[in-house]
Amino acid sequence: MTETLPKLLVVEDDAGLQRQLRWAYEDYEVLCAGSRAEAIDLLRAEEPAVVTLDLGLPPDPDGVSEGFAALAEILTLKPDTKVIVASGHGARESALRAIAGGAWDFYQKPVDIDTLGLIVKRAFHVHALEEENARLAEHVGGGDEPVLGQIVTAAPEMLKVARTIERVAVANVSVLLLGASGTGKELLARGLHDASPRRDGAFVAINCAAIPETLLESELFGHEKGAFTGAVKTTPGKIEMAQGGTLFLDEVGDIPLPLQVKLLRFLQERVIERIGGRQPIAVDTRIVCATHRDLDAMIAEGTFREDLYYRLAEIVVRIPSLAERPGDAILLARHFLKRHADAMDRPVKGFAADALAALDAWGWPGNVRELENRVKRAVIMADGKYVTASDLDLASVEEAEDNILNLKSTREAADRTAIRRAIARSQGNIAGAARLLGISRPTLYDLLKNYDMQA
Repeated sequence: MTETLPKLLVVEDDAGLQRQLRWAYEDYEVLCAGSRAEAIDLLRAEEPAVVTLDLGLPPDPDGVSEGFAALAEILTLKPDTKVIVASGHGARESALRAIAGGAWDFYQKPVDIDTLGLIVKRAFHVHALEEENARLAEHVGGGDEPVLGQIVTAAPEMLKVARTIERVAVANVSVLLLGASGTGKELLARGLHDASPRRDGAFVAINCAAIPETLLESELFGHEKGAFTGAVKTTPGKIEMAQGGTLFLDEVGDIPLPLQVKLLRFLQERVIERIGGRQPIAVDTRIVCATHRDLDAMIAEGTFREDLYYRLAEIVVRIPSLAERPGDAILLARHFLKRHADAMDRPVKGFAADALAALDAWGWPGNVRELENRVKRAVIMADGKYVTASDLDLASVEEAEDNILNLKSTREAADRTAIRRAIARSQGNIAGAARLLGISRPTLYDLLKNYDMQA
């Protein structure tokens, strides 16, 4: 049987260098393109795992504009591609811009074949590891068992977030959680705390957007007796209360600039002074923060300090929206229905078929918070044992249009999404999922095997 070699796409307009690289990489199936258009055509047709990209492509061989356009298009169509960028034009500046644009690595011309070969080999190794992690994450059973403490999910997108948080929990670094409102940032922060060596300490949370600016400093840093009118006793702040544990700053983008300076000083020196106090107090706490705001834009506008951002964002974790987690809406809906039905002693047992279809189709602009609110309302409004679409106040369907790589990848993505949703709706029952999909049970098993999805 002929061994299938990993595919390496070389995007280089120098025909001589193309031949040299093709000869040098006998362990790979080397595909060569001399322009952005040729590169994109080969990317669509062959889906290579690794790309080496010369930034100086025609019609701008003496510049980098065409190369950067190719980089952006490659990563839009196939985000898991490891792109190794090469340039002789303003190497340091190009390197920084390329890495910021999503390139995996960078090397400077003239090409050293041995050095580039090591970079390429490492890129294939990392890509293979990521593929294996994604395959292991494709667990499409009932999904009722929480991960990271309290997170209910069967979506690889959220399982990847959970694994990342578990990995960084043991390191003493500040973590910034970025995600839309209602995606579960506080739940993830608490999960991080529970998985960390600080789990025996306090988890202290404060919503910076919910407290007036005039009171936020006192809430964070505390105050001494007599520091201001109404300060009848000495009160420690949230930072001090989190000694030995974790401080979660929700909506950190809403902290006013003057207070950002004081927070930065604490992060640098790890000491605070209460309002009205002169005695520095050492505090050992880990900072985890979250926001739905665009901090990069705020830094550009001068409303958020760049130096504070880098102190808070040693590790950045982006939280997917509920719409980006196929199948999770139904899993979470069942979880919330049981919780609220038990709490309110209501006889509701599950969802009617039209409710399941509506849950699957809705775009969830308010994410998990909206889902829980709708389910709680439905538990109250339901007349019988099963919640209907009208009980959920759902009727319309939202559809998103994705960038298309090729027909094969589009079909596979659609199959995976449909299978995850069907198994979620049938509560892990393969025969029921096959009926929902309109296929036989053996066909569904074949699809699960072909896509490395676990039943």
